[in-house]
Amino acid sequence: MCKNNVPAADAKLKGAAAAASTVLKTISKSELASHNTPRSAWCAVHSTDASGKYTGGHVVLDITSFASRHPGGDLILLAAGKDASVLFETYHPRGVPHSLVKKLQIGVMEKGAYENSFYSWDSDFYKVLKQRVCERIEEKGLQRRGSGEILIKALFLLAGFWYSLYHMYTQTNFTNAAIASISMGIFAAMIGVNIQHDGNHGAFAKSKFINKFAGWTFDMIGGSAFTWELQHMLGHHPYTNVLDEVEHKRKEDEGVDCKLEEKDQESDPDVFSSFPLMRMHPLHEVSWFHRYQHIYAPFLFALMTLAKVFQQDFEIVLTGKLYHIDAAVRYGSIWNVMRFWSMKIITMFYMLGLPIYFHGAAKGVGLFVIGHLAAGELLATMFIVNHVIEGVSYGHKGVTNDEGVKVAKPATIMGETPMERTREQVMNGKADKSTVPSVPFDDWAAVQCQTSVNWSSGSWFWNHFSGGLSHQIEHHLFPSICHTNYCYIQEVVQKTCEEYGVPYQTENSLWVAYGKMLNHLKFLGRTKQL
Repeated sequence: MCKNNVPAADAKLKGAAAAASTVLKTISKSELASHNTPRSAWCAVHSTDASGKYTGGHVVLDITSFASRHPGGDLILLAAGKDASVLFETYHPRGVPHSLVKKLQIGVMEKGAYENSFYSWDSDFYKVLKQRVCERIEEKGLQRRGSGEILIKALFLLAGFWYSLYHMYTQTNFTNAAIASISMGIFAAMIGVNIQHDGNHGAFAKSKFINKFAGWTFDMIGGSAFTWELQHMLGHHPYTNVLDEVEHKRKEDEGVDCKLEEKDQESDPDVFSSFPLMRMHPLHEVSWFHRYQHIYAPFLFALMTLAKVFQQDFEIVLTGKLYHIDAAVRYGSIWNVMRFWSMKIITMFYMLGLPIYFHGAAKGVGLFVIGHLAAGELLATMFIVNHVIEGVSYGHKGVTNDEGVKVAKPATIMGETPMERTREQVMNGKADKSTVPSVPFDDWAAVQCQTSVNWSSGSWFWNHFSGGLSHQIEHHLFPSICHTNYCYIQEVVQKTCEEYGVPYQTENSLWVAYGKMLNHLKFLGRTKQL
């Protein structure tokens, strides 16, 4: 039958059927969470209309088969089973085509699924910032991912690591072998911040295969890239210095820990992973020994990599979780589990077994420990000063005022919100205050600027030395941009923050930042729990 000859009644029925087929399924948080493995990966992202304006709801995407075609490779699978809005926004500074989102969409989240989020996305602050940063990169003729600089540096660091390891084996004098071990540890730490860091963020190169290799170097130096991805990319980066007060109080007061599927994903594991030995968040209970944490902290820093290699890595692969983070997104794959165990065996052979073979058991173990102590001290020093330091803010999720209204704004340990001051300063400098763009205190990008601190901003040398950690604000806002670009976009970020009245804290040097970090730990160890 020709189309034009379809009876009116039949045409109406077919039209109704077509409309029904486009009705999207409503999906619950528990159903979404069940699709959290490489074999079945769904994720939720906040929905926008065709103009890019946020609608307040969330759409559900099936990314299982798309992962093989994704320009960033299987990095996208980290989004499985959860609200991936932060990952969606931060890893695509140029945006994602609306048509692609529609193509991958299989449903919508049930109403109110994520209404208790600590963050808002209503301001244009981050949109403007992303546009300006992308324009600066194009003006400078830079590549967003990868550069000749990072490739040259990577080759140097890899050569230095293996050269130091070889000399650790072959030096007959233990003192010389220990020096080689320290050198090996320093090179391992530099590989961690300069190669694997960018690789696992998908920023080392344009090629997803080269990025995967760069990320694998963390396994090469004894760690686990999968563990790092879970803690760093699913916990620390999206929710910097944020702690869920409701869950924290429940566990503290009642001694009850909720099930994994009931845990709130908006918590930063970096601020509670060292507790109770160290108190790094004002919501944590104060113990008598915290009065001395600024003294013993530098010694604990040195143990960081040993703790991760011998405790955290194995704990996660065996339990299938990292604190409140479900590890199935990585360890739900048998191939990833096989990679974990095989790399642990291989690295233990050449980092511990061979030193024991050449120097004997006692000295061999000693050299292994010396190398880790050097790596741990350097890594922890460069990481901690960025988020645990005087003036930095913390997020307390679950806080309400006397009227029961949600209070979602970061505050320092003194209870102050730096953005209140910077906003006021900008407005006082304007004759017409209405010209100052509005930014909510809980705007995700603005919160990142208040919970992160730079040091030696704009310095090409320190940016390279630290793998971009000296530009922590830029890194948290743009994790998919190669760190060699940070010193070129820093000015744009700072000026945009000043324009919007968003705090931008930077210290003159690593040494100044380190001193303020110790003072901050001292204060945290002596103040009452909030």
